[in-house]
Amino acid sequence: MRPVRMAFAGALLGTLLLAGCGQTTSNTPAGNPSTAAAPPQDQNFPVTIEAGNGKITIPKKPQRIVSLSPTHTETLFAIGAGPQVVAVDALSNYPADAPKSDLSGYKPNVEAIVAKKPDLVIVSDDINKVVIELGKLNVPVLLEPAATKLDDAYQEIAELGAATGNKAKADEVVAGMKSELGKLAANAPQKKLTYYHEIDQTPYGATSSTFIGQIYAMFGLTNVADKAPEAAGGYPKLSAEFIAQADPDLIFLADVKCCQQSKDTLAKRPGWKSLSAIKNGQVIELDDDIASRWGPRIVDLAKVVGDAVTKASNR
Repeated sequence: MRPVRMAFAGALLGTLLLAGCGQTTSNTPAGNPSTAAAPPQDQNFPVTIEAGNGKITIPKKPQRIVSLSPTHTETLFAIGAGPQVVAVDALSNYPADAPKSDLSGYKPNVEAIVAKKPDLVIVSDDINKVVIELGKLNVPVLLEPAATKLDDAYQEIAELGAATGNKAKADEVVAGMKSELGKLAANAPQKKLTYYHEIDQTPYGATSSTFIGQIYAMFGLTNVADKAPEAAGGYPKLSAEFIAQADPDLIFLADVKCCQQSKDTLAKRPGWKSLSAIKNGQVIELDDDIASRWGPRIVDLAKVVGDAVTKASNR
């Protein structure tokens, strides 16, 4: 599960709004159905996006979008592009009505993607050179890689808005995210607390230099993983002894659904039973998906963190 769990470098969202699909009508001259007028073009197109795979020009508003990234699927529906999406990858489980398929973002099959007849494909990884292969078939592809900081997440949402003809809604979503995150950070208690964020039970953690680390930093938390040996990559492999010695005030688990981790399973690890977070009931079970995506539901994660900080500060 580790490649999926480490989508942020290898972890962040308020209410997602679904917008209805606008309809255009064409007038057919009486007695001559073959001369039906073409629907008017969106005046915002063509548009050029500076994506991870370079400058990509999208000639007209896409109507058959394929998303091979759970994060970008969430974003597309949040900005009102849901009606334009014809297929999403097998891991895109939010929102529930997204057109899930057996397409894979980790082992993409070019023929299967092309069979969906997309006029825009959105990916977060260029695995197996799918961007090049689709390019050879003249299928527009946007590579929007995992965010390394909050500004990256905001920028990608804005870019998807421009690319799909939903710029105004995308800007609204970003403004809402910034406002909500700002309020949560401003209302957070100022008590100094330490924490450990677990990606999987190996255990792998995430340092403050990562996207997920930035979310915790908003609340003034100190990351115990920052002092781990070989933490420069942002996702150090830790030892049970390291965590036991650090004894964090809070433990956040992002491996609940994938790996069935909980306060009880942690207590069975060598030296962990007496950890402060376990004894004080300050082990927080996160939603794995929300904790590993960098789309609009970042705010949801921040709310959970804020609530945990408030609870721990009031002890």
